[in-house]
Amino acid sequence: MEIFTMPFMIRAIVAAGLAGVSAPTIGTYIVQRRLSLLGDGLGHVAIAGVGLALMTGAAPLPVAVVVCVLGALLIEWLRQRGRATGDIGLAVLFYGGLAAGVLMASVAGQGAGGLSAYLFGSLVTMSPTDLVIVVCLSVVVLLLAVGLSPQLFAVCADEEFARVLGLPVRLYNYLIVVLAAATVTTAMRTVGLLLVSALMVIPVATAQNIFRGFWHGMAGSMVIGLIAALTGVVGSYYADLAPGALIVVVSIVFFALSWPLSSILHRNHRRSSPRGRRTDDPATSPLAAGKEA
Repeated sequence: MEIFTMPFMIRAIVAAGLAGVSAPTIGTYIVQRRLSLLGDGLGHVAIAGVGLALMTGAAPLPVAVVVCVLGALLIEWLRQRGRATGDIGLAVLFYGGLAAGVLMASVAGQGAGGLSAYLFGSLVTMSPTDLVIVVCLSVVVLLLAVGLSPQLFAVCADEEFARVLGLPVRLYNYLIVVLAAATVTTAMRTVGLLLVSALMVIPVATAQNIFRGFWHGMAGSMVIGLIAALTGVVGSYYADLAPGALIVVVSIVFFALSWPLSSILHRNHRRSSPRGRRTDDPATSPLAAGKEA
């Protein structure tokens, strides 16, 4: 196929595939914490990082990663100490990050137009160096998010109970926001900083409509995110559309289709389940696994 003969498209497909898998993985914990808009807030912080890179002449991706991680640590620090509620902290990230990014891009002489490729995604802006950074960060995110899933789920589901279990709740909370920040910045080349939150949330919501249980839901969201990301990138090439917008639209279509499918699956599940038998055994839940950890 012609698309696989172009180096920039191969880089875009690899980056989109990694974003499609890693974003819903960390998004599972974000949704569990009822912070679905955290990805948007971190995306705006990353805009400040891109603006700083444009103003200083540095590479945008590494600077955006550092700035976004620092912003994520700050908001979690404020939340844990009660100096700002989660909503207030997210509002500060939204407006402060966006304003700072546009201002610094203007100082660099590029204005908001210089940020467009990072705000909405661009297939041709992924360099080989960027791809190496994206691959490394995505692998780290996946290893930690999946490998520590019992502990992270326990912290997201009930912090007080997680403390009773002896888990380092504060450390895991910081880890979740750092992983979210890394995911947001690695997806900015393909999905865009303004749309990456949708890739973190919508596949998770779709999987929750179809699958039962945490483990199946996480695995399902990863598959749905991967299919949506690859479909969006390939489709944007042939249809000459914005890749980030198409990825989000495909994800929304999957979410809409999950509603009738969910009704059919759950109706069949109730018919096939023996009367009085529980199908969600707590002993097999991630929270129980976290208890043993």
